[in-house]
This record gives sequence, C-alpha cells and structure tokens, in this order.
Amino acid sequence: MPAPLPRTPRRVGRPAQISRQAIAEAAQEVGLANLTLKAVADHLGVSVAGLYHHIRGKDDLLQLAAEASPPEADVPLNHGQHWAVWLAEWAVTSYQGFVAEPALVDQFLSGAINPEAIAGTTDAILGHLVAQGFTIGEAHAAYQLTSSCALGAALKAIREARSRAAGRSELAALSRVLDRHERDDMPHLRQWMAIMLVDRPATFTPSLTTALAGIASSRNEPWPDIAPLVAAVLEP
Repeated sequence: MPAPLPRTPRRVGRPAQISRQAIAEAAQEVGLANLTLKAVADHLGVSVAGLYHHIRGKDDLLQLAAEASPPEADVPLNHGQHWAVWLAEWAVTSYQGFVAEPALVDQFLSGAINPEAIAGTTDAILGHLVAQGFTIGEAHAAYQLTSSCALGAALKAIREARSRAAGRSELAALSRVLDRHERDDMPHLRQWMAIMLVDRPATFTPSLTTALAGIASSRNEPWPDIAPLVAAVLEP
C-alpha cells in the first residue's frame, strides 16, 4: 500500500493580498444571487473584517459587483438580423439577466450600474439601429421602449417569485378584496381574475410584441412579414 502523501502545511504569516478589483472579481464569481460579505471573504480566503479595509458594507459590495460588469456583455451579436429580431434578442437577454440576478434591479434603480457599462451598451444598440435606417432619435426611443418592457416584466416576475417564497399570493389577496364587494362591482377585474386563475398568461411576450409592432408601424413596415421572425425569438 503506497504511503499517504504528506499534507500541505497551512499557510501562515501575512494574509492574502486583496483589493477592490479582486473583491469585484470574486463577487462576480460568487454571483449576485448568493452575494454576501462572508461568501466573498471565503472565496478570497480572507476574513470579513479584512474586506472592510476596502469596502464599506453590503451595499458597497453590490455596487462594486455591478460596476465590474463588462461594458457590452449583454448586447446580442449583430449578424444581419432584422432590427425587430435584434431588439427582441436584446429584450430577452435583459429580462433573463434581471430575473436571474434580482439584485441587479436594485442597483439599476439606484443608479449604481457602472456608467461606462451603460455608455458602451447604449452606443452599441444605437449603432445597430442607425445602421438599419433609424434616426438617432428613433433608435433611442426604440431602445428605451424595449428596455422598459424587459424591466417591467422582470420586476413582475421577481415580485411574484418573492411572494411565493414568502407564502403570499397576489391572486388570493385580490380574491379577498373582491369577496368584500358586491358581485357586480369591478366586473373587469373579475373577468381578468377568472382568466388568471385558469391560465396565468404570460405578459412579457405580448407586451414586447405590441411594442415592436408599434415601432414597425411608425416606420411603415408591414408587421405580418416581421412577426414570424420575432416569434421565433420569443417563442422558440
């Protein structure tokens, strides 16, 4: 039987050297969904107290992680696809990114996202649209509209997920409100509730499709020709 390998002695002496850049990289590797001071400290092999020599706390850590995002990481590749397809891909990427990392929403709303990242992303998006015949104003309006669809749908999905995790139900709460009113009160809400209780239709795809159809209409482009291309992105 071979002799056991000797154990590597534990390192002693000065602690691992860290910096805000190293902390940012560790935060990205840990992931915003699991981000805590202890998780980052453990990842770096230092103490939580050691982190406080470089950051002020959890909020500073979140901001640092958000600022470390590469400028154009989420911009879809441009391979000649129709502008509506490209915007649909952008919206889906944004939506999925926010839902996967809800902490990014807080950072976005507080204005903590790296301005360099926002500038690079915005320039790339405007450039793709201008290359397909949009004026710079039209390009920015289209970018803002599709981004708003993605963010709004993500906020709804995050809220619903948190409500389920806390044992709450928005539908149940609304049902209790309706139960306190006469049967003829709020008929449109009752009609919508009946649909939701049976089907729970998605809202992101219809709202984004409506937005893209509106942009196409403003450009006098036939939506029936574009719709199947967008549907292939939104309903693969």
